[in-house]
Amino acid sequence: MTPTDGHWLPVVFVALMGAAMLAYVILDGFDLGVGLLLPRGQGEAEQDLMVASIGPFWDANETWLVLGVGILLIAFPKAHGIVLTALYLPVAAMLIGLILRGVAFDFRVKAQASHKPAWNAAFVAGSGLAAAAQGWMLGRYITGFAEGWAATAFAAAIAVALPAAYVLLGATWLVMKTEGALQERAIAWAKQAWAPVVLGIGAISVATPLVSTTVRARWFAMPEFIALLPIPLMTLLALAGLRALLNSHRVRGKLCAGPFLLAVLVFLLSGLGLAYSLYPYVVMDRLTLWQAASHPDSLKVILVGCAITVPAIVGYTVFAYRVFWGKAQPLSYG
Repeated sequence: MTPTDGHWLPVVFVALMGAAMLAYVILDGFDLGVGLLLPRGQGEAEQDLMVASIGPFWDANETWLVLGVGILLIAFPKAHGIVLTALYLPVAAMLIGLILRGVAFDFRVKAQASHKPAWNAAFVAGSGLAAAAQGWMLGRYITGFAEGWAATAFAAAIAVALPAAYVLLGATWLVMKTEGALQERAIAWAKQAWAPVVLGIGAISVATPLVSTTVRARWFAMPEFIALLPIPLMTLLALAGLRALLNSHRVRGKLCAGPFLLAVLVFLLSGLGLAYSLYPYVVMDRLTLWQAASHPDSLKVILVGCAITVPAIVGYTVFAYRVFWGKAQPLSYG
């Protein structure tokens, strides 16, 4: 397919895929972060409340991952083959982590007291494995699966930075969803995670143009450089505002949602910057979205399915968050 032959359809699908992946990173990111923080909970009751804070949401959050990968498979089959071939092992690791986490989530509630620590450990391990695998995949994807020590080191850095960002997101989620002693600890966890996240974002922002000539050309040419300045400036302001709120006593009351919303804004701005860096490639420097796209007739049929599916996913996601909004309650099974 060429840009003049049904050029708008691949653009629609790459936008849908990108939005689905970003929604997954944000929505599943906070519950992966809570999973990573679980060992820091004080006692069984507090750990149970931490898990309860994500209980109504975590499973549905992964629907966005299925949607994004599904769009990649059916709308961009050439890219799907390249991406999954290059990322076969980290994808398998991520799936093992997600499965382990899902099993542990349910079994820890019914387990005998002597077995519960083991299921908690499995929940933490699954969260960590999934988060690190996602970071590694993102790093490899940004470099177009380039070989060499620089590309490998870049992927390893993101494999560390993304779980740290998830921890910040999870901690701010707990600030919003809990009260009392647990909320106080969540504020402290968010403060501890803030500095590594800021350093990670700074380091990756510097390293990305160094490992990708395409990204360097897109961000540092004039006048694009001036036009793009609001993205990093707004990111810095959001991070500064997040830290200021964590230092305010009001975060324990009416402004408890503020740190989480600002953390989400940081992810949104990072996603916007990444989208600009990648476009129009589906695989960096190898396949544009028009080269990778299915035939226009197939895309039109797929678009009808997405027109039904995507609003349904958005609808039940909004409904679930609306119903279970407010402070977390102890999780129990009948």
